[in-house]
Amino acid sequence: MRRLVQGLKRTKDRLFAPLQGILSSGLLDDELIDEVEALLLSADLGVEATDRIIERLREEAGSGSDEEGGYLQLVARELLGITDEVAPGPAPEGSPRVIVIIGVNGVGKTSTIGKLAHLYMREGKSVMLAACDTFRAAAIEQLGMWADRAKAPLVRQDMGADPAAVAFDAVKSAISKNIDIVLVDTAGRLHTKTNLMDELGKIFRVISSRIPDAGLEAWLVLDANTGQNSLRQAEVFTGSLPVTGIVLTKLDSTAKGGVIIPIQKKLGVPVVYVGVGEGIEDIEPFDHRAFISAILGDRVSL
Repeated sequence: MRRLVQGLKRTKDRLFAPLQGILSSGLLDDELIDEVEALLLSADLGVEATDRIIERLREEAGSGSDEEGGYLQLVARELLGITDEVAPGPAPEGSPRVIVIIGVNGVGKTSTIGKLAHLYMREGKSVMLAACDTFRAAAIEQLGMWADRAKAPLVRQDMGADPAAVAFDAVKSAISKNIDIVLVDTAGRLHTKTNLMDELGKIFRVISSRIPDAGLEAWLVLDANTGQNSLRQAEVFTGSLPVTGIVLTKLDSTAKGGVIIPIQKKLGVPVVYVGVGEGIEDIEPFDHRAFISAILGDRVSL
């Protein structure tokens, strides 16, 4: 979890230092609680989570508790309760496992695929990549570079090919070669473009109807730097496709890492991995306990 802790440094500096100063005194009045509320919102924890925490702080302050560090511990418990509500489910049944990586332009889908391929192969799984962003030759070339770095086979066709056909060919090839996991790269698209969303739906229809034994799912890639703006994107994608996981990228370059909380709470979809750098090893499974400890500091116990 070292990379996760390092990646959340900006979020921690923005949230923990002032929060610790307010809460560690053991004394809370309305003015201080208002400061805590503004701080939580500025860290992109979202309105629902912030309201829940503030309500509990007001209850505790009203009880006259002044245990040292107790208020900070209360915040940690509430965040833990929120993240515990959305736990990753098991991988879908079927073989090969087919993970379609989706999201808007510029969030880091292709690099995420390369990192995931490297991670899974280090775990002893076999991986194949599918270049289904056929609108840009540069996208196919970029995925090819990541495939070379991860030493994973790549299925590609010429620019302009039907993305669903490329995905189908990749899954059929994976079956013939006994590949465990197929990672499908897709074109970045605005979530407001209905025709592009329909194209993603076609990938799912083709694979599920013609290769029903495949374990098919979608993972949505979001850029942590966009904070609350990523929620609208996520709502459209999760409303249209069977999204079972979220990958949050660029966590190392933002002070808005708290957005993990409202994303999971509002969508009911777990964050499964976080990107914490540009290197091929800079991706980690999301551990919500480690996340809370990283943003609140080692003075809390979970």
